[in-house]
Amino acid sequence: MSGRYFLFLQGPHGRFFSDLAGMLARAGATVHRIGFNAGDELSWKHRAQYTPFLDDKSNWAEFYTAFLDSHPVTDIVLYGDTRDIHQVARDIAKERGISIHCFEEGYLRPYWVTYERGGVNGNSRLMRMTIPEMRALLAGKEGDVPEAPAQWGALWHHIFNGALYHFRVLFLNWKYKEYRPHRTITVWKELRLYLRRLVLFPLQARERRRETRKLDESGARYHLVLLQLAHDASFRDHSDFNHISEFIDVCVKGFARGAPKHHRLVFKTHPLEDGREPLDKLIAAAAKTYGIEDRVQMIRGGKLGEMLDKASTAVTVNSTAGQQVLWRGMPLKAFGRSVYSQPEFVSYQPVDEFFANPRKPDREAYMLYRQFLLETSQFPGGFYTASGRADVIRNVIDIMLENRDPYETIGRRGETPRPQLSANTR
Repeated sequence: MSGRYFLFLQGPHGRFFSDLAGMLARAGATVHRIGFNAGDELSWKHRAQYTPFLDDKSNWAEFYTAFLDSHPVTDIVLYGDTRDIHQVARDIAKERGISIHCFEEGYLRPYWVTYERGGVNGNSRLMRMTIPEMRALLAGKEGDVPEAPAQWGALWHHIFNGALYHFRVLFLNWKYKEYRPHRTITVWKELRLYLRRLVLFPLQARERRRETRKLDESGARYHLVLLQLAHDASFRDHSDFNHISEFIDVCVKGFARGAPKHHRLVFKTHPLEDGREPLDKLIAAAAKTYGIEDRVQMIRGGKLGEMLDKASTAVTVNSTAGQQVLWRGMPLKAFGRSVYSQPEFVSYQPVDEFFANPRKPDREAYMLYRQFLLETSQFPGGFYTASGRADVIRNVIDIMLENRDPYETIGRRGETPRPQLSANTR
């Protein structure tokens, strides 16, 4: 291990990257981090192995190249891969033959995280793999596939870590004067949105219960639209929609034209929706345009599993929640590019035809695909609690130290038990 040098860039809010680096160091690797703001710096406990980037983002490529020239970096570690600084880092690393380790929220949320080499989401190797190829790689393996939990994991911890991170950036960022967030809004506004969400949580819970009761008592069959965060990279970079309003309009228009008159369309917001988009107004306006105000409603958050159990179909751009839809064998229409957009189980019907006569997924093909994910890129645990971080690190550390990535070593991993979901992660 004396030759491995892991360089960490931006990670999930909180201590995950710091804890992961500690385990890599115990395994004999050298670890270092380049930080871009006070949130990065104060969540990293290996102070001697930290370099701040204090310049303007336009000089990042030059700074990063110089760092690689002066340090024997063999691996870089990222959270997501579409931020400007990460795209530059990936491109230069590829040119130099440096291994790229990417973490992301789990494709099988909420109790798994994603780890891949090279890229995630629309840049994942999964985008270029077919079900027959996966079937061949899984030949002879057991098909025991654990069920997806029905609710988001560690939501309060996620919100708290995000608020703490943005507080540090806002009030302790004095030496990072050139820092600009990768989001399209200011750090102050993002912090205010986090705090607003914390304050409004009880009121929104009451509204959610009221709207859910209204839906249940209507007795109507309904179709579920799984909304995503409009500022999330999956929506921005891996779909053809310029704004969430375009997606809402397509769904309402297709429903008005194709769905039976006694059916209802229900928009479910993302668990971390912070109010930066006026979703209720956008949905109401679209429903009015197509004359179906009495057949459309919005529910803020809530337990996805309970809503899916009673839904007829689901529509999304490319939300990972689509995995729970397919797990249940429900028809799914996905508009964006996602790792699960396989023709065997995602409908490619026009949206009005989908609402009128939805095509069901190939259950056997989806279960095989799900098993493939669990054998390669999905690791039990989470980023935002101590027990969740421990679970991820315990399961992923030896895979990171392999010279080949999980898709190339799947045959060799078959002799060891698949990582299991710990009760602590729940």
